[in-house]
Amino acid sequence: MSESELRRSMAVLPMKTVMQLTALSSRQIRYYEKQQLISLKRSEGNQRLFSLNDVDRLLQIKDYLESGMTVHDIIDLERKQSYRRQTELSDSAARQLLHADLMRSAGFDTTHSL
Repeated sequence: MSESELRRSMAVLPMKTVMQLTALSSRQIRYYEKQQLISLKRSEGNQRLFSLNDVDRLLQIKDYLESGMTVHDIIDLERKQSYRRQTELSDSAARQLLHADLMRSAGFDTTHSL
């Protein structure tokens, strides 16, 4: 993970700051968390802490809702995207295995190619 991505993923922002940045209420944010649209870190005192990535995610959810989608539409969309990513990874892994098998059957050493 790059240093920039590491900084973006650090959960350091309190709820009040995130509410100001996103123009969402604490109730809305807690609801999105309950619906598992966001997953937040907690402080030792059990306060929600947000990263810049979390703020981006909340703004994305807000944009979806403003475009006419419902929370359930967003959940369905995420499930479909997750399934697509899993399928793509599976297809890619299958191609690599097939390639390695073909190379071995042709007599090439594949111990260093993968």
